[in-house]
Amino acid sequence: MAARVSSIFIYPVKSCRGISLLRAPITATGFRWDRQWVVVNAKGRACTQRVEPKLALVVVELPSEAFIEGWEPTQSSYMVLKAPGMNMLKVSLSKPQETADGVSVWEWSGSALDEGDEASQWFSDFLGKPYRLVRFNTASETRPVEPEYAPGHKVLFSDMYPYLLLSQGSMDALNELLNNPIPVNRFRPNILVDGCEPFAEDLWTEIRINNFTFQGVKLCSRCKVPTINQETGIAGPEVSETLKAFRSDTVLRPTKKQKGKVYFGQNLIWKDSLTVAEGKGKVLEVGDPVYVLKKVSSANEAAA
Repeated sequence: MAARVSSIFIYPVKSCRGISLLRAPITATGFRWDRQWVVVNAKGRACTQRVEPKLALVVVELPSEAFIEGWEPTQSSYMVLKAPGMNMLKVSLSKPQETADGVSVWEWSGSALDEGDEASQWFSDFLGKPYRLVRFNTASETRPVEPEYAPGHKVLFSDMYPYLLLSQGSMDALNELLNNPIPVNRFRPNILVDGCEPFAEDLWTEIRINNFTFQGVKLCSRCKVPTINQETGIAGPEVSETLKAFRSDTVLRPTKKQKGKVYFGQNLIWKDSLTVAEGKGKVLEVGDPVYVLKKVSSANEAAA
């Protein structure tokens, strides 16, 4: 055993606040409910904290039964959104009827399910310009990950891959270098593990958690979101400068092509998801042991 799962997080609305769970059903596209929704601007482009850091202040709540395997929403099942100075917004978990065309997230574009005028007005009022809330339409759309890294796998509205894993050891090592230590919510992982050396996850190319095999696809390159205080929505420079000093490709991958990136965390896919049949028992829990099946010898050898 290399580590244990110490926390599980999902982020139902991309770039809004996460939910910490003790157990979560897994799917090919990530934990259930993770990044099913995204806020889009008038042109249909996904809006994230990179553009609207105030999204960090939007609290998302789902009914506790939503995390029971096989549970399906009823007409009275809602996601609840809260934000400073705003009335509570209830979004039905039943699929909306309206669609929005021309929705785009990074390189992908397609149609999505539109959550309606009330949700649109709520986000527009909070952020101060026109936005809409849309939901991934799994019935008509697919969004593949980079085929050169994980052919056949797909995501909903996550940036790149279905799962992001980070270790507490890596967080502790970073915080030792910062004047003002930061919580893990800056990095928005799905799986936090504890008990391994700092940055051990850089090397993991295949791991097993609760009988499920995950592939470490590539190191996670970081944008400006880790600089944003998730309690205030205000960015500061220290995190970027510190990461650049010891987690840049110049430091970690000196013999590889330099991309000017910094890395923190490992992107994962659920390897069995392309072949496994639907059924019960597809759940990860806090406390699950993590076994490393395959690894590389250094971050220089890891895909990124």
